[in-house]
Amino acid sequence: MKSYTVAPRPPAYLSLTPGEWEERLQRARELASPCVLCPRECRVRRYGQSERAHLGVCKTGERARVASVGPHFGEELPLVGSRGSGTIFFSYCNLKCIYCQNYSLAHLGEGREVSDEELAKMMLRLQDMGCHNVNLVSPTHVVPNILAAVKLAAEEGLKIPLVYNTGGYDSLETIRLLEGIVDIYMPDMKYGEGEVAAEFSQAYDYPAVNFAAVKEMHRQVGELVVDERGVAVGGLLVRHLVLPGGLAGTGKVLSFIAEEISKDTYVNIMAQYRPCYQAVGHPDLGRRITAREYREALALAAELGLTRVQAM
Repeated sequence: MKSYTVAPRPPAYLSLTPGEWEERLQRARELASPCVLCPRECRVRRYGQSERAHLGVCKTGERARVASVGPHFGEELPLVGSRGSGTIFFSYCNLKCIYCQNYSLAHLGEGREVSDEELAKMMLRLQDMGCHNVNLVSPTHVVPNILAAVKLAAEEGLKIPLVYNTGGYDSLETIRLLEGIVDIYMPDMKYGEGEVAAEFSQAYDYPAVNFAAVKEMHRQVGELVVDERGVAVGGLLVRHLVLPGGLAGTGKVLSFIAEEISKDTYVNIMAQYRPCYQAVGHPDLGRRITAREYREALALAAELGLTRVQAM
């Protein structure tokens, strides 16, 4: 079996020159105002506007909003290691999932606005705490802030991998902007059918957008690789949450991974769905998945030849 263990290596973002950083920062700001950072393309002018009427779907203006910062031990094993994954949970989201388990953050905006300088200090604090990585949760709508903060933090000694932990509704142009900066991509692959994505996340084009974005992520970073401790240093890690009644389109999602990405993709097939937010009492989403539904998802992954499946 192929080895996915590599020698320690510096994070990708340390290789960028000052000129390359400036080009990325400028392009990120251009994408954000008028905003086309994500596939919704709201085209609102986020910079220089302070009133809510000028905010788009993500309800975010010029500054990132952060809900929590700290070591996380509930993430995938290659991210957690022995000292935890250094998570920064951003408030709001460009998806509108009616079953969101973090709805107080993603929908209600729990958290506070921070400057790019403060965000950089958060990253450095996570490193000082011994975390194995900086894990950016729901980052899509705040990419310009993230880039500015990573640049500042790198100048002050940041040297742990950067994890882009996304709901998977990302534009190709934004993902391409992150090449050579992000070490580990961890996208959700939520749906195989547009009608379901429209009903539950207000994003009919989610499957097409998501499949293209994940393919680009894999092109940039390849398979997930770990160091001698089993801690991830780079690559792609995909999450797929099994929904009741097969609504997530697990067959289409896993088939795409096996046929269009790689059978060696690290895939976490998740069983922890529970009704939250507007899914409570919902006729289709108002129950947990059954043990049989989960076994069927794992069996399908095996049938498709996926070699690196985490059951969680």
